[in-house]
Amino acid sequence: MLNEALQLLHSPIAWILYFFCAFLMGLAKTGIQNIGSIAVPIFAFLFGAKESTGIVLILLAMSDLMSVIYYRKQLIWSEVLKLLPMALFGLVFAIIIGKYIDDKTFKIVMASCILFGVGIMFWTEHVHESQKETLSNGKWYSPVFGFIMGFSTMIGNAAGPALSVYLLSRKMDKFTFVATGAWFIMILNYVKIPLQIFVWHNVTWAGLLLNLMAIPFIILGGITGIKLLKKLPERRFKRIIQILVIISSVLMFFF
Repeated sequence: MLNEALQLLHSPIAWILYFFCAFLMGLAKTGIQNIGSIAVPIFAFLFGAKESTGIVLILLAMSDLMSVIYYRKQLIWSEVLKLLPMALFGLVFAIIIGKYIDDKTFKIVMASCILFGVGIMFWTEHVHESQKETLSNGKWYSPVFGFIMGFSTMIGNAAGPALSVYLLSRKMDKFTFVATGAWFIMILNYVKIPLQIFVWHNVTWAGLLLNLMAIPFIILGGITGIKLLKKLPERRFKRIIQILVIISSVLMFFF
């Protein structure tokens, strides 16, 4: 079992990238949310687009626990509940689609999910404030975003950009932003685990053992994220989130 886990990464550079991405995931869950999106294309490069989703999922589930425990009092449950029904539908739809596409197509779909979030982000940046409020208060707004997030999180653990765009449009402060996003994604990630195991068959014991090796880096990233979030001004926090959405979408095409 240990040998199988060690063989999943084939060079010292691959190990460094893997542990660096685990650190980013911890950092994303407690602090700078979209920085975790940078890890998505790197994981796709290390393990293959579809296979990477199983390995990344367990890392996410581990880091989710740290985040929701720390921010358990600051979330807005009503926002989570608005998104959840259609997110679950999008997740099931992605499961069906994912069984019939090859790794190259899977990667393109992952990148498209991220780019869609970028497109929405730029569009909302140039819309008048009154139009933006009318848009975000529409009955269709939360269900549409919920579906996009459910689909993209199943296809490539890539719901971060769309989630960030949605939460930014709800005018939350940085702590509520992180807490609400963390709880919503945690629910989806734990729903995904049995689906990844029994439908896509890409959660393995070797992958799980590899995940356990990354726990110290997840914790280190989580502690760093907590400290960073406390120091960052609101405006700078939001600008960093927007920049990271763009970077993650570009990286997907190079990895």
